[in-house]
Formats: sequence, C-alpha cells, structure tokens
Amino acid sequence: MHLPDSLFFLRLHLAPARPAAGRCLQIGLLLCGLAVSGAQAVQAQPAAKPALTVSTTRVQKTMLPLTLVANGNVAAWQEASVSAEVGGLRIADLMANVGDVVQAGQLLAQLSADSVQADVALARAQLAEAQAAANDALLNADRARALQNDSALSAQQISQMLSAEQMAKARLAAAKAGLDSQLLRLKHTQIIAPDSGTIIARNAALGAVVAPGSELFRMLRRSRLEWRAELTANELARVVVGAAARITAPGGGQWQGRVRMLAPTVDAQSRVGLVYVDLMGPVDKSAAALKPGMYAPGEFVLGQTPALTVAQQAVVVRDGFSYCFLLQNDGRVTQTRISTGRRVNSASGAVIEVTEGLQADALVVASGAGFLRDGDSVKVAGPAPAAPASAARPAASAAAQ
Repeated sequence: MHLPDSLFFLRLHLAPARPAAGRCLQIGLLLCGLAVSGAQAVQAQPAAKPALTVSTTRVQKTMLPLTLVANGNVAAWQEASVSAEVGGLRIADLMANVGDVVQAGQLLAQLSADSVQADVALARAQLAEAQAAANDALLNADRARALQNDSALSAQQISQMLSAEQMAKARLAAAKAGLDSQLLRLKHTQIIAPDSGTIIARNAALGAVVAPGSELFRMLRRSRLEWRAELTANELARVVVGAAARITAPGGGQWQGRVRMLAPTVDAQSRVGLVYVDLMGPVDKSAAALKPGMYAPGEFVLGQTPALTVAQQAVVVRDGFSYCFLLQNDGRVTQTRISTGRRVNSASGAVIEVTEGLQADALVVASGAGFLRDGDSVKVAGPAPAAPASAARPAASAAAQ
C-alpha cells in the first residue's frame, strides 16, 4: 500500500464518529483506493523474459510407407567363367585386368598361335592333296562307268575304280574336317568375353602355358548385382514379386531395388528363406557402391498408411522417452510426452511418426526444443506455420455459424 493510501486509512479511522451514511461512504472510498493501488502494482511487475527464440512447426497428417526390415548378402546376379579351350599354348598377351568393364566379344587374352598356324598350313596342304586324289579318282570312275558295257575292262577293275572314287571323296572330307579343326584351334587362341560385364578375377599370367579348360578370367555378367534378403516364413508371405525395396549402403546412402523372385524353399536349419532383389541403382549420387560379398540392411515397401508426423528436430529424447514442446497462447511451452513410430526421410527433411501424445495441426517447437524446460517462455521467430487448408476450412465454417 502506497503512502497516500496509508494516510487516508489512518485519517479515516481517526476521524470522529459520523452518521452511518457517512461511514459507508468512507468505506467505499477506501475500497476503491485499495483496488486502484493493487492494479498499479500488477502493472508495475515486469513481463516474463523469453528464455529462447525458437521456430515452430505443425503436426501433419500424411501417408507414410509401410516397410519390412531385413538383412541379406549382396551377390552377383550371374558369374561367367572364361576358360581356355585349347591346351599346351603359352599366354602371349593380356588385355584385361580385374575391375575392367568389357563388352561381349572383346579380346581379353592372346595365346601363342605359331604352332597352330603351322598345323593350319599342314592341314591346307593335306586338303589340296586329297582334292587332287579325289579328282583323279573321279575321272577313273567316270571312264569305268563308260566302259562298263564293253569288255575292255573287267568287272573287278571297274569295281576297284568305283571304290577308289568313294575312298578319295572320304579322304577329301577328312582333310576338310582337319582344316576346320585347326582353324578352330587358331580361333581359340584368342580369349574373348562371352558377355558384357565386369572382370572380378584373373588367374592368367603372362607367359604361362594353359591347360584345356583352365579358368583364366571370372566376370560379373552385365555388371548386375542382386540383394538376397533373409526373411522368416511369416515375413515371406508379406512380400510379392515386383515389390520395391531400399538397400542401405555403407555410409548411409540407399539403393533402389525390386523383388525378382522368392525362394521356393525355406532352409530347414535356419528357418529363413531368400528373396532375390535386383539392384537398380543408387537413390542419390552420394551413396557408396555396393559390391558382391557385402552384408547390407534394407527394407521392403509394402504399401502406405495414414499417420501423424512431426519434424525430427521437434522431438527431444530425455531419460529414454520422447517429448515435444507445445506452444501455448501466452507464449509458454508445455513439455508433452509422445510415442513415436516410423522415421522417413522426405524432400523437406526427416519426419517421425507420432502414434500417441499429439493431435493433428498442433503447434510445437522445432528448432531449439532441446534447450527448453516445461513452462519456459519463448519468442517465436517469424510467423507460425499455417494450418492445412483441409483443417482450416471446417474451423472457418464453424465460426461463421
């Protein structure tokens, strides 16, 4: 109570007794003075100082993908073995190494062809000799057939000439086959890629003498990889051919995939089955490369369901529980415990599903939430995010009514 009010109070009580009407008037004036002084004291109290300047966001209702998490090996779709088809020849040159991307029909290695070329020349000479013998036998056989009705040649001579013709034709065919065989050996001195792909192993060494059937190169056909996810029998029933998948590469980048085939059996020991997923490429350029032999986590996209989501930065984890700070009309925040679900990376940033604790369109603190306590006064930087049109329209119509 201020000094004038105190003097007024003493003056009132020290005043001589007056009639009842005058006394009532004095009491009323005293009460008015006390009310005015109390209001002035309230106005004199300073307003609460904001603890922090924050930004806000609203809880959104959106569609989130329904996923199934799995783990599995990254493997080659198919491997091709490039082997030597001729033996006893030395490797004269190597044109491919591990990691090279090659095309179908590309030369990978060259074997020494000197001895094979000599064999080809010999086979050509044998063919020419057989051709000459066959021509001579053909002329003799034609002469024998012309004189068959005369007595100039005996039946035995005629038969011998006709048989010599057949033998000459057979030798000619054998000589042609021998030449074709040597030409094929000459062709096989060039080791070529059976398909396009990436060289993943090389067992050939320059100067080494190869054996027939020995593997010189191993290649990943068409540079195509697959992810072999391991799922239980119940999980296998939820995945269908053609379903989309996302595989996490080392470092956090993701690759796109699509289910090509489900394993027809489940392993009797581990009780898991394989899902073969074709890897289609990285989602972004920053994703690390996947290589055969890696063990990578991933998830299958099984559909979409409606959910309440909030920006990840608005969720604060304390003592093992998740909280959000609701912004009240008086500028203070209320710490609210929530239950979270799925986490999804969107174009605008990571969002978290809120399964319990918040309502749609609720205004919560985004940046700076980790530094707040329950009941703190805050200052909002910029205008608050507007509620979605679908939610604002019913409110406006209700106000109009």
